[in-house]
Amino acid sequence: MKYSSLALIAALSGAAVAAEPQGTGQLSPEPDLANPAKTYDACMDLSRSHPDQALELASKWNALGGGEGAQHCRALALIGLQDYGQGAKELEELAQKSKGAAGLRADLLDQAGQGWLLQGELTRAYNAQTAGLKLVTPEMPQYVVLLVDRAATLAEGAKFKEAIVDLDAALKQQPDNADALAFRATARRNLKEIDLALADAEQAVKIDPRNVNARLERANIYKLQGRLNDARRDWVLIPQLAPNSDAAKAARADMERADVKP
Repeated sequence: MKYSSLALIAALSGAAVAAEPQGTGQLSPEPDLANPAKTYDACMDLSRSHPDQALELASKWNALGGGEGAQHCRALALIGLQDYGQGAKELEELAQKSKGAAGLRADLLDQAGQGWLLQGELTRAYNAQTAGLKLVTPEMPQYVVLLVDRAATLAEGAKFKEAIVDLDAALKQQPDNADALAFRATARRNLKEIDLALADAEQAVKIDPRNVNARLERANIYKLQGRLNDARRDWVLIPQLAPNSDAAKAARADMERADVKP
């Protein structure tokens, strides 16, 4: 299983918390040396659901000559265990020594960037994502992923204008990328470009009605405009679409605040 884009953050940033009660009494599988692809897939799945077991499996596999697959799984397991900096460092090292194609090395650097972002190391995240972009061309799928993820890093540092530059480039390649539109809406809202932000958010929801981040951003903009009924419709729908998501938690909190009368 391949991880890319901001899904890695969503999947792994809370993985250790989810894994603690579930992992008790469960044993990590043994590496299947006759079927490395099967071992890789199993290890990557565990890195999300039970990163402690993934780390054990990756260590066994690496000792038996698992190579890059084992090292990749180990790095993601470390991120799942919230050892973000070490995981990011190992992903960068793997990208540097990997004999894989440029796209694969770009994926590794993108994931390293996400690890550094989780660690709060914005400069290192930006540098990893920039290095990844140097390996790809606009026609390659990693190009847009890296631009969107680098925009997230820039926005985290309140560099919203620079984030928009990356998102504009991503949308030039993929005009219907709902995530990029939603992120650009957030950046534009922070720059007080409310009309442009709303246009982006509405377009994102039109493209992908189930995109809860786009709906949450649209609700934020509606609230700024005093359109609480419109905002409430998105807030109510978000937990129905993704009950356990961060967007659902934010929507519930926003709705509670909006319903409090001064």
